[in-house]
Amino acid sequence: MSGSVLTAERTVLVEQGDGGPRLTVDGVVQDQGDVPFPELAASLEADRPRWVWDTAAVYPSLLQAGVRVARSWDLRLARAILRRAAGARGAIAALPEDDGDGPAAGRDDGALPIDLGRPLDAAAEYERQLAELAGSPRAGALRLLITAESAGALAAVEMRDTGLPWRTDEHERLLEELLGPRVPDDRRPAVLERLAGEIRAALAAPTLNPDSAVELARALRGAGIEVDSTRAHELRRVDHPAVAPLLEYKKLARLHQANGWHWLDTWVHGGRFRPDYVVSGVVTGRWATRNSGAMQLPKQIRSAVVADPGWKLVVADAAQLEPRVLAGLAHDRAMAEAGHGRDLYAGIVASGAVATRAAAKVGMLGALYGATSGEGGRLVPRLAERFPRALALVERAAREGERGGTVATLLGRETPPVSAHQREVDREAAVFEADEGVLRRARAMARDRGRFTRNFVVQGTAAEWALCWIADLRRRLWELTDEPIGAGPHLVYFLHDEVIVHTPARLAAEAAEAVSASAASAGRLLFADFPIDFPLDVAVVDRYSDAG
Repeated sequence: MSGSVLTAERTVLVEQGDGGPRLTVDGVVQDQGDVPFPELAASLEADRPRWVWDTAAVYPSLLQAGVRVARSWDLRLARAILRRAAGARGAIAALPEDDGDGPAAGRDDGALPIDLGRPLDAAAEYERQLAELAGSPRAGALRLLITAESAGALAAVEMRDTGLPWRTDEHERLLEELLGPRVPDDRRPAVLERLAGEIRAALAAPTLNPDSAVELARALRGAGIEVDSTRAHELRRVDHPAVAPLLEYKKLARLHQANGWHWLDTWVHGGRFRPDYVVSGVVTGRWATRNSGAMQLPKQIRSAVVADPGWKLVVADAAQLEPRVLAGLAHDRAMAEAGHGRDLYAGIVASGAVATRAAAKVGMLGALYGATSGEGGRLVPRLAERFPRALALVERAAREGERGGTVATLLGRETPPVSAHQREVDREAAVFEADEGVLRRARAMARDRGRFTRNFVVQGTAAEWALCWIADLRRRLWELTDEPIGAGPHLVYFLHDEVIVHTPARLAAEAAEAVSASAASAGRLLFADFPIDFPLDVAVVDRYSDAG
């Protein structure tokens, strides 16, 4: 990791009170008088201070008043980071977990329960956080993580405010083409009803509800089809007349449920899709969303994402992000060289480790997720011969997890401790002549945790790279124009390793350059002069679906 995070010359602490926000500037409580909060905030922002606040609680009202801020320190996100930071031992580490019983309920995509309902004592919280950092051996890295994540929180609120351009008429056309005319929410569209009939006929199960996994499994067994589950990958192995319509039904039923007419009515208004992002909503630091499914927009509907007239979409995704992050973490020069200026998987083939790009991808996924059998398990040792430092890093992380230990990302986000249930099973397994069933359960839980810690270090550090990418890109886009947010190039979508920028067509080339430059900057910030690059696939298009 390179560099340090500079603190702002001025700090504005915002505390929520019964009469509205209260401001403290550089330790001095402000007498706001009758000046409205947005007006006062706009005047203070001229000096580019660091706003210390709960972003999700305060920033939306400023944006609605036309006030955008450059940088902040999000107290809730900082608390979550410092509670589990590598080496955390202070007052914040001793605080109880948020119970998640507030408005955060209902998150999708594996989100963590951080309650946004309780007001923070902002001044006391900030003082605790600074004290925690002052005593941390990793203060610089943690400051960088908090700063980047706080910038991500600003971007998340801004993306919800501006929204992703969405053509309702195009979405409706796609649904009717794929599913048939719209029907009431409690009925199946015509295409699904037809497929359900074909499935029932093929399985000789006239009352079958194909949406019920229990009924479907029973009908499959009744037709002499033995499968471990009713998941699509299991069904594809079966040669039976019911399989083709069943797979098609599953695909279209998922579309109807996740992105059908009800979703469209709920989430798209005024030509914009406005997902409610949850920054660091997953334990690794990845983002999540509340209920909107923004992290899983299927290709079937992406043609509904259309730039406004006179505007363009700049769509960019990072190529092989997690393997490149692994090379940087491990300082594996052989792997870095394999991906230098080219597709990393093609470089692995060129190294002689495997014969095909597909094998390189399967082997790398096996290394990242702990494959021990099948094609992935067979290929991992061959990768270990060519890239020993990278493979050794994830192996060490896995062994530490299996022992019940914790591991951390590059910037210091640490895994949660072993669960109370696993500790109890481990205690039972440690007893002399423990039951064989308990021993098997303890070994299985240890292997599961090892797979989790193996992937955590890489996926979590990749999330940190993405945060740095967003933070720098947000700044670069802002500098392209003096226009207010929404009138110039601005971020409208983020998904782990992919961004979409909505930009006036005249600034599309500059926006695309900013996207690439910020990715390179994020790599330098985290990995200094280690020779790992982070190439992007960038497309300037009218429709999201045209990006490939």
